[in-house]
Amino acid sequence: MCGNNMSAPLPAIVPAARKATAAVIFLHGLGDTGHSWAEMFAGIRTSHVKYICPHAQYRRIFTRYIHRGSSWGRPIMPVTLNMNMAMPSWFDIIGLSPDAEEDDSGIKQAAENIKALIDQEVKNGIPSHRIVLGGFSQGGALSLYTALTSQQRLAGVVALSCWLPLRSSFPQAAANSVNKEISILQCHGEADPLVPLVFGCLTVEKLKSIVSPANINFKTYPRMPHSSCPQEIMDIKQFIEKQLPPIS
Repeated sequence: MCGNNMSAPLPAIVPAARKATAAVIFLHGLGDTGHSWAEMFAGIRTSHVKYICPHAQYRRIFTRYIHRGSSWGRPIMPVTLNMNMAMPSWFDIIGLSPDAEEDDSGIKQAAENIKALIDQEVKNGIPSHRIVLGGFSQGGALSLYTALTSQQRLAGVVALSCWLPLRSSFPQAAANSVNKEISILQCHGEADPLVPLVFGCLTVEKLKSIVSPANINFKTYPRMPHSSCPQEIMDIKQFIEKQLPPIS
């Protein structure tokens, strides 16, 4: 689900138990796939909601070679943070410090890909204001950036254990966004060693300068590392049910 890669696998989907009148699009973290989060949503599903968990592809860096006129090479994804090892990733992560260089073009392209997925669901009959976008870690970061730069009015954002990418470009990047009143559930583990809690605190303060502070709910969980916990999952379930109530 990245760029124009025609071989991208279809998202993991938990279909609505009855006619889908709302959707959740949820983006996994670095090195993961959508399957694990689809399994989680299957356990907390709401009957009228469709859950879509796309898979990040290996970033496409094509090496040219000459073989019967072909100019395609093997796609690889070197993630700088992980010693250039290839893995599923929405964009490159160069470092995890507040002043680290960021993959500007990769983040923007990934956001356009997710906006295209939202557009597809709208074409399928689910209005954008009945779609919650969310993600974990790198996926959560991308969900925040996408929602805040989108021209599709969304129902909400679930941002787990993450940060706001390209934060120095806000609020300029969000100047024309229709999501300035969007509801955001931001969650973070207090014992997160990979994306420390300070990232969550800095993010929520920045978000308050971009969207209505009253619409931001920041929850932290004692002893939770870079993962999830039962209480967080229940908070996600309640947020989705509030933002995507059934249509009578």
